[in-house]
Amino acid sequence: MSSPLGDRAINWKQNLNVLWFGTFVAGIGFSSISPFIALFIGQLGDYNATQTSIYSGMAFAAPFLVKMIVSPLWGILADKYGRKPMLLRASLGMAVVIGAMSLVTSAWQLIVLRLLQGVFSGFISNANALVAAETPKSHVGHASGKLATGNVSGTLIGPMIGGLIADTFGYRYTFLITGLAMLVAFILSIFFVHENFKPVPHEKGEKQPHFLSGIPTKQILFGMFLTTLFIQATNNSISPILSLYVKQLDPTSTNIALTAGIIQAINGVAMISVAPFFGRLGDKIGSHQILKFGLVFSMGIFFLTTFVQNVWQLGALRFLIGISDAALLPTVQAILAKYSPHDRISQVFSWNQSFQAAGNVTGPMIGSAVVLIGGYRGVFIATTILAGINLFLVRKNIKSIETDKN
Repeated sequence: MSSPLGDRAINWKQNLNVLWFGTFVAGIGFSSISPFIALFIGQLGDYNATQTSIYSGMAFAAPFLVKMIVSPLWGILADKYGRKPMLLRASLGMAVVIGAMSLVTSAWQLIVLRLLQGVFSGFISNANALVAAETPKSHVGHASGKLATGNVSGTLIGPMIGGLIADTFGYRYTFLITGLAMLVAFILSIFFVHENFKPVPHEKGEKQPHFLSGIPTKQILFGMFLTTLFIQATNNSISPILSLYVKQLDPTSTNIALTAGIIQAINGVAMISVAPFFGRLGDKIGSHQILKFGLVFSMGIFFLTTFVQNVWQLGALRFLIGISDAALLPTVQAILAKYSPHDRISQVFSWNQSFQAAGNVTGPMIGSAVVLIGGYRGVFIATTILAGINLFLVRKNIKSIETDKN
């Protein structure tokens, strides 16, 4: 096939299939440990409940904290040297680091390796960039949509896979198997992913203005950044102690890791199922209305979760949280796309990802801190309050949208 894209023919379908597998495994790598991280730390030393909660929050947040800081650097290097080298760096680095987690003997060793996992992030973002650059324009929409399902699917089933492996073989094998899968993605990327790379030209001494300067809708955009941060913080506040909460609700269970993995993933099932409906409804009545509904709905569900008495009730309410996520996360993306200037839309979305990472960091820390004061159930009271603050900020920052609609 002749390529309209550069110096040699590129098999874009081959690129897409290999990178789909890589993003799928990367999604698993970032999510498979989350259901049982507290239980694993409990096996690494004689830690009391307070120490376990603190270490779990630190270990959970560590890769997101580093990712938030280093992602812009990897983007600069990708523009300078190509996306494929960044894919190889990320996949090999994650294979080694995640595999090494199977050998840790203390909580601090795990935390350090989780920090390194964040250093070797960037596989998914560079996979998206490479597919977009090397795919014919008539197929970019299809290719980007298919690639997105890789990461979503991996993140969705990662907790279940991790829990199943942990309950069957032990926690350490989860890291080992995930590391080996990432190594396969690295090898496949070497031989079957190709790109025609051309560096992005820059004038010497060229200075770029702040990306929000001169944008009439900057209050809306910054408001969506904050909304993204709060959504991620509320969703992830329970993650580091979820397995401990499941254990408290069902102390006689012999499959805690698997149960926690299913509960962790079930909101993703609901989100994927319901998101298209909210997207169509938002086109009719306004995305901002869907956003407000999602926040009010999430407040009610978080509050009700405080009173659950068994894991089935917890699972049902986590499914309903997935419905609220379907009304929140895609809607934020739609609003950003609509109100961003075309020449700066990439910058807007990259900053939104930074705020998303910030939410992934602060959420587990808030959850771990609240446990010390109000126990596991107190976390859901805290997330109810956070969702209420988010609703207040949204109403304030989208006033211009509501004015235009009226």
